[in-house]
Amino acid sequence: MSTSAAASTTPMPPTTPMPPGFALRHRVRGFTLIELVFAIVVISLGLAGILEVYTTVVKSSADPIVTKQMQTVAEEMLEELTIKPYATTTVTPSGCARNNFTSIWNYNNYSTSNQICDAFGNVIASLNGYSLSVSVVTDTTTLAAANVTSGNAAKITVTVSYGAKSLSLITWRTNYAS
Repeated sequence: MSTSAAASTTPMPPTTPMPPGFALRHRVRGFTLIELVFAIVVISLGLAGILEVYTTVVKSSADPIVTKQMQTVAEEMLEELTIKPYATTTVTPSGCARNNFTSIWNYNNYSTSNQICDAFGNVIASLNGYSLSVSVVTDTTTLAAANVTSGNAAKITVTVSYGAKSLSLITWRTNYAS
Protein backbone atom coordinates (compact mmCIF):
# COMPACT_ATOMS: atom_id res chain seq x y z
CA MET A 1 0.00 0.00 0.00
CA SER A 2 1.22 3.43 -0.79
CA THR A 3 1.58 6.23 1.68
CA SER A 4 -1.21 8.23 0.12
CA ALA A 5 -3.67 5.41 0.63
CA ALA A 6 -2.63 5.12 4.25
CA ALA A 7 -3.22 8.79 4.80
CA SER A 8 -6.73 8.65 3.44
CA THR A 9 -7.71 5.82 5.77
CA THR A 10 -6.55 7.62 8.88
CA PRO A 11 -9.57 8.63 10.88
CA MET A 12 -10.28 12.38 11.12
CA PRO A 13 -10.55 13.92 14.55
CA PRO A 14 -14.10 14.49 15.65
CA THR A 15 -15.39 18.00 14.75
CA THR A 16 -18.17 19.90 16.30
CA PRO A 17 -21.06 20.31 13.98
CA MET A 18 -21.48 23.83 12.52
CA PRO A 19 -24.74 25.59 13.10
CA PRO A 20 -26.89 25.89 10.01
CA GLY A 21 -26.00 28.95 7.86
CA PHE A 22 -22.72 29.55 9.70
CA ALA A 23 -20.57 29.13 6.61
CA LEU A 24 -22.96 31.24 4.58
CA ARG A 25 -22.90 34.19 7.03
CA HIS A 26 -19.13 34.37 7.09
CA ARG A 27 -18.67 34.02 3.36
CA VAL A 28 -20.94 36.94 2.42
CA ARG A 29 -19.20 40.28 2.58
CA GLY A 30 -20.66 43.85 2.40
CA PHE A 31 -22.87 46.12 4.45
CA THR A 32 -26.29 45.68 5.90
CA LEU A 33 -29.10 48.03 4.97
CA ILE A 34 -28.96 49.71 8.40
CA GLU A 35 -25.24 50.34 8.04
CA LEU A 36 -25.77 51.89 4.59
CA VAL A 37 -28.57 54.18 5.79
CA PHE A 38 -26.47 55.28 8.76
CA ALA A 39 -23.48 56.02 6.50
CA ILE A 40 -25.65 58.04 4.11
CA VAL A 41 -27.06 60.10 6.99
CA VAL A 42 -23.61 60.81 8.47
CA ILE A 43 -22.14 61.77 5.09
CA SER A 44 -25.16 63.96 4.28
CA LEU A 45 -24.86 65.85 7.56
CA GLY A 46 -21.16 66.40 6.96
CA LEU A 47 -21.74 67.69 3.43
CA ALA A 48 -24.55 69.97 4.61
CA GLY A 49 -22.20 71.53 7.17
CA ILE A 50 -19.44 72.03 4.63
CA LEU A 51 -21.85 73.59 2.11
CA GLU A 52 -23.20 75.96 4.77
CA VAL A 53 -19.69 77.20 5.56
CA TYR A 54 -18.89 77.49 1.84
CA THR A 55 -22.08 79.51 1.20
CA THR A 56 -21.28 81.91 4.04
CA VAL A 57 -17.73 82.42 2.79
CA VAL A 58 -18.81 82.99 -0.80
CA LYS A 59 -21.52 85.48 0.21
CA SER A 60 -19.12 87.57 2.27
CA SER A 61 -16.06 87.27 0.04
CA ALA A 62 -16.93 90.46 -1.87
CA ASP A 63 -17.38 92.51 1.31
CA PRO A 64 -13.66 93.15 1.90
CA ILE A 65 -13.29 94.35 -1.68
CA VAL A 66 -16.13 96.87 -1.31
CA THR A 67 -14.74 98.07 2.03
CA LYS A 68 -11.24 98.41 0.58
CA GLN A 69 -12.56 100.40 -2.39
CA MET A 70 -14.52 102.70 -0.08
CA GLN A 71 -11.42 103.21 2.05
CA THR A 72 -9.25 103.94 -0.99
CA VAL A 73 -11.72 106.52 -2.36
CA ALA A 74 -11.97 108.23 1.04
CA GLU A 75 -8.18 108.29 1.51
CA GLU A 76 -7.63 109.74 -1.96
CA MET A 77 -10.21 112.46 -1.33
CA LEU A 78 -8.62 113.31 2.03
CA GLU A 79 -5.20 113.51 0.41
CA GLU A 80 -6.49 115.74 -2.38
CA LEU A 81 -8.25 117.95 0.14
CA THR A 82 -5.52 118.30 2.74
CA ILE A 83 -2.88 119.50 0.26
CA LYS A 84 -5.06 122.53 -0.55
CA PRO A 85 -4.48 125.84 1.29
CA TYR A 86 -6.51 126.69 4.38
CA ALA A 87 -7.56 130.09 3.00
CA THR A 88 -11.27 130.81 2.93
CA THR A 89 -12.21 131.25 -0.69
CA THR A 90 -15.51 130.39 -2.26
CA VAL A 91 -15.78 128.53 -5.54
CA THR A 92 -19.03 127.18 -6.93
CA PRO A 93 -18.63 123.53 -7.90
CA SER A 94 -19.31 122.62 -11.49
CA GLY A 95 -20.95 119.20 -11.55
CA CYS A 96 -18.59 116.72 -10.02
CA ALA A 97 -15.41 118.52 -11.12
CA ARG A 98 -13.08 119.74 -8.39
CA ASN A 99 -10.21 121.11 -10.46
CA ASN A 100 -11.21 124.71 -9.66
CA PHE A 101 -11.22 124.17 -5.87
CA THR A 102 -8.51 126.37 -4.37
CA SER A 103 -8.90 125.74 -0.61
CA ILE A 104 -10.16 123.14 1.82
CA TRP A 105 -13.36 125.14 2.34
CA ASN A 106 -14.41 124.65 -1.30
CA TYR A 107 -14.93 120.96 -0.52
CA ASN A 108 -17.54 121.61 2.18
CA ASN A 109 -20.84 119.94 1.21
CA TYR A 110 -19.30 118.44 -1.92
CA SER A 111 -21.10 115.20 -2.78
CA THR A 112 -21.72 112.75 -5.57
CA SER A 113 -24.46 110.18 -5.86
CA ASN A 114 -23.86 106.69 -7.28
CA GLN A 115 -20.69 107.82 -9.02
CA ILE A 116 -17.15 108.81 -8.16
CA CYS A 117 -15.35 111.38 -10.31
CA ASP A 118 -11.74 112.35 -10.67
CA ALA A 119 -10.70 115.95 -9.96
CA PHE A 120 -11.56 116.99 -13.53
CA GLY A 121 -15.12 115.66 -13.33
CA ASN A 122 -14.59 112.46 -15.30
CA VAL A 123 -16.76 109.66 -13.97
CA ILE A 124 -14.80 106.55 -12.95
CA ALA A 125 -16.95 103.79 -14.45
CA SER A 126 -15.59 101.01 -12.23
CA LEU A 127 -16.87 102.89 -9.15
CA ASN A 128 -20.49 103.25 -10.26
CA GLY A 129 -22.82 102.79 -7.31
CA TYR A 130 -20.45 104.47 -4.84
CA SER A 131 -21.41 107.81 -3.33
CA LEU A 132 -19.19 110.44 -1.70
CA SER A 133 -19.82 113.35 0.64
CA VAL A 134 -17.41 115.80 2.24
CA SER A 135 -17.89 118.02 5.26
CA VAL A 136 -15.42 120.74 6.30
CA VAL A 137 -16.38 122.58 9.50
CA THR A 138 -14.61 124.88 11.90
CA ASP A 139 -13.56 122.97 14.99
CA THR A 140 -12.65 124.98 18.08
CA THR A 141 -12.95 122.32 20.77
CA THR A 142 -10.94 119.28 19.64
CA LEU A 143 -7.61 121.05 19.24
CA ALA A 144 -8.06 123.62 22.04
CA ALA A 145 -5.58 121.75 24.23
CA ALA A 146 -2.95 122.28 21.53
CA ASN A 147 -3.50 126.07 21.74
CA VAL A 148 -5.08 126.25 18.29
CA THR A 149 -7.00 129.49 18.21
CA SER A 150 -10.61 129.73 17.12
CA GLY A 151 -11.06 129.66 13.37
CA ASN A 152 -7.68 128.05 12.75
CA ALA A 153 -8.77 124.43 12.81
CA ALA A 154 -11.08 122.49 10.53
CA LYS A 155 -12.59 119.05 10.99
CA ILE A 156 -12.75 117.24 7.66
CA THR A 157 -15.08 114.25 7.25
CA VAL A 158 -15.16 112.19 4.06
CA THR A 159 -17.92 109.60 3.82
CA VAL A 160 -18.10 107.00 1.07
CA SER A 161 -21.09 104.69 0.77
CA TYR A 162 -22.07 101.75 -1.37
CA GLY A 163 -25.55 100.30 -0.92
CA ALA A 164 -26.17 99.96 2.82
CA LYS A 165 -22.45 100.12 3.69
CA SER A 166 -20.80 103.36 4.68
CA LEU A 167 -17.26 104.36 5.67
CA SER A 168 -16.18 107.70 7.13
CA LEU A 169 -12.65 109.01 7.57
CA ILE A 170 -12.07 112.08 9.75
CA THR A 171 -9.03 114.29 9.99
CA TRP A 172 -8.21 117.76 11.29
CA ARG A 173 -6.42 120.50 9.44
CA THR A 174 -4.97 123.60 11.04
CA ASN A 175 -4.09 126.93 9.51
CA TYR A 176 -0.40 126.36 10.15
CA ALA A 177 0.70 128.77 7.41
CA SER A 178 -0.69 131.90 9.07
